[in-house]
Amino acid sequence: VNIVSRKLAVAQTPTVEITLDGDTYTIKQTTTVKTTEIKFKLGEEFDETTADGRLVKSTVTLDGSTLKQNQIGDKEKKEKDMTCDRVFSDDDMTMTCKVDDIVCKRVYKRQ
Repeated sequence: VNIVSRKLAVAQTPTVEITLDGDTYTIKQTTTVKTTEIKFKLGEEFDETTADGRLVKSTVTLDGSTLKQNQIGDKEKKEKDMTCDRVFSDDDMTMTCKVDDIVCKRVYKRQ
């Protein structure tokens, strides 16, 4: 992601809404600049368009109070894989994303 996009993303305060309809989860993230949404069933691979426009394969599983997401990037385009753990408590959700040895952590407070 280029420097301008990174600075813009860091300045945002996103709102995340997670819903369950039957066995289909939806995670919707909204900022003043962009809204992204993914829909998935636990354990089933799905196509995801990332916030920066890449098409990846994702799988999400549930381990206790943690949603674990694995994104597989396009190897022909030399895209990297990512893992993202969303840990839920009564008060917040802590999201930790990893690519190689780079880690990003963000805490969302429950509204």
